[in-house]
Amino acid sequence: MTKIILHGCNGRMGQMLTGLLKEDPEAEVAAGVDGYTGIANEYPVFASIDECDVPADVVIDFSNAKAADGLLDYCVRTKTPVVLCTTGLSEEQLAKVEEAAKETAVLKSANMSLGINLLMKLLKEAAPTLAAAGFDIEIVEKHHNQKLDAPSGTALALADAINEASDGAYHYVYDRSQERKKRESSEIGISAVRGGTIVGDHDVIFAGTDEVITFEHRAYSRAVFGKGAIQAAKFLAGKPAGRYDMSDVIG
Repeated sequence: MTKIILHGCNGRMGQMLTGLLKEDPEAEVAAGVDGYTGIANEYPVFASIDECDVPADVVIDFSNAKAADGLLDYCVRTKTPVVLCTTGLSEEQLAKVEEAAKETAVLKSANMSLGINLLMKLLKEAAPTLAAAGFDIEIVEKHHNQKLDAPSGTALALADAINEASDGAYHYVYDRSQERKKRESSEIGISAVRGGTIVGDHDVIFAGTDEVITFEHRAYSRAVFGKGAIQAAKFLAGKPAGRYDMSDVIG
């Protein structure tokens, strides 16, 4: 039985994970952490990770960027593996993630969905061929009106997958309103839409002469991210210090 600390347990994803783990015979919630403690849970909830004195095999984090530093300090101090799902981390925080991975197991993925991670693999295969044929690349991502960061971490991860397969040939453009000029072939345009209750849509568009190829991913429920996070937590529990991602989980 994998014992899990839910960091951000009273948020949307935390409550989703709480429900999923109730039905999971191989994992359970040992404790939760959330600044908001007004929700009654069947496990102990602490206002901060430093107050948590319940041992666990792994932490699943769906909180916010402000809480990431304290979480990483805790995981390094206690040598607790962590599945880090929070997006919008600063460059300094990303560097701290890499330092933490020297002391404990850290799995970070911009998106916990199996489909998105398979899409990244497909993009790495398709991008070199299509780029060589002169296709322009644009990414459009859509999320609900409560999402704080833009563009999404998943959109950036998709762009990075393309760029990695293209030897870093591209730079990213987020706003074309300030300049009147033709797009450069070395651009990947990334656009963000925020509205309603959209869970997460990502379109990767390869636009060539007289033809367009679009890779699409639609998430219809946050459960796909929760299931992926739980699968990742089971994988990470007991692993040695190091940096992991969803490609290690799905093989």
